[in-house]
Amino acid sequence: MQASDVMTRNVISVSPDSEVREIASLLLEHAISAVPVVNAAGKVLGIVSEGDLMRRVEQQEERHKSWWLKLFTGHDAGDYVKSHGRLAHEVMTPEPITIDEAMPLHRIAALLEKHRIKRVPVVSNGKLTGIVSRSNLLRGFSVTELDARVSTDDKDIRRAILDELEANTNVMVDHINVMVSDGKVQLWGLVESHDERMAVQVAAENVSGVKSVENNLGYMPRGYGGA
Repeated sequence: MQASDVMTRNVISVSPDSEVREIASLLLEHAISAVPVVNAAGKVLGIVSEGDLMRRVEQQEERHKSWWLKLFTGHDAGDYVKSHGRLAHEVMTPEPITIDEAMPLHRIAALLEKHRIKRVPVVSNGKLTGIVSRSNLLRGFSVTELDARVSTDDKDIRRAILDELEANTNVMVDHINVMVSDGKVQLWGLVESHDERMAVQVAAENVSGVKSVENNLGYMPRGYGGA
């Protein structure tokens, strides 16, 4: 499997001039832990993560607690921008690592580990097309192991269910694992509401070739963020 098989395609992104408060609201509203910063041409300029926003708060608190250290350490212009900036391009981590859609999962995993990052944007022809997080990788690896034991028909059923969810529902498929064996579907992962839980089940039941659906989906705790 490769990046295109597991990536989140409907990526929530922001512009360089998006305000910090708007970004924080997006992270909470969509239960995600970071957003790419993208210009009008679709090029990825940076990423704003929960970590960036938390460091912003910590730096502001530290500014009050350790003011006397400035007498010895001086001022850092970069830290000032990070802690005082109001716009995405001022607080983002710039020039993030990106990958293409054809990169294999094992190489993506090694990349995340090497650079100690939790996610990586996927680009095609210089434009953002998706994002791969650690949770995407875990789902991909579990499916890869399953793929070795299932038929082509089962793989087609799984792909059809995911396509239906992405095209016609607002369910975040990167938080869901669809497992198919001999036409029998198991649904695992997290959704935001009972309606979403039932939408996933109905989407699975309506795919040709599905013999049964076992719905093990749970609900996201408040404040849940992606990995």
